[in-house]
Amino acid sequence: MKPKKSLGQNFLTSTAALAKIIETADLRSGDAVLEIGPGKGALTEELLKTGAKVLAVEKDNELVFFLNEKFKKEVASKQLTLINGDILEINFEEKSFIKKDYKIIANIPYYITGQIIRKFLTGKQKPTKMVLLVQKEVAERIVAKNGKESILSLSVKAYGEPKYIIKVSRGSFFPVPKVNSAVLCIENIKEAFKNGEEKRFFEILHAGFGQKRKMILGNISDIFGGKESAKKALNKCGIDPKKRSEDIDLSGWKCLSNI
Repeated sequence: MKPKKSLGQNFLTSTAALAKIIETADLRSGDAVLEIGPGKGALTEELLKTGAKVLAVEKDNELVFFLNEKFKKEVASKQLTLINGDILEINFEEKSFIKKDYKIIANIPYYITGQIIRKFLTGKQKPTKMVLLVQKEVAERIVAKNGKESILSLSVKAYGEPKYIIKVSRGSFFPVPKVNSAVLCIENIKEAFKNGEEKRFFEILHAGFGQKRKMILGNISDIFGGKESAKKALNKCGIDPKKRSEDIDLSGWKCLSNI
């Protein structure tokens, strides 16, 4: 079974990293877990040991055949359900599995990290927790480790609480990727917006980050219908008009969105 570069396959081989993912997931027997891209099943095996009921989605049909053989007993008992498909194209709201509380635990391909996070945080059936193995720089950006916010970090924080758990070195994978990874946990995920609020929030967020080097006042003037209106909104939210967007926290953006 050779990893396919086109699918971003890097199989996790570190038992220490696997143990940390399971510890962070805090699983109980009978918990529902969605695993994305199980690969050769190293994480799947650890998930099944907890007694969790696992739905694993794998795009590579050769790996699906391999996994069906490897976990023949668990598939037969329906503790493990394997789906051959693209995680971004499947409508999980139509699946009976997603009608109960569930967690997403996965080593996901770098190139679709943002799309996966967006799909499940903005979907109707949100997970209660996500434990993801992602590119280290992406994890750091999501938690705003450098103290600077971004569209990505604020988008995640609007729905849940991201935590940087541990660095996972590039040597923990086969084949060895060019960059290091990290375990990212997003917990306390909730429905954060009422009707219409979500669209407004993201419109003003994208406007605010339109030109990163400009002050917030210049970036949001158009969306507020002029500088004076924008200045009034900023003052009402207690935001210095000379601040840059990356220095404004989630509460500030929500306040502007509500105005």
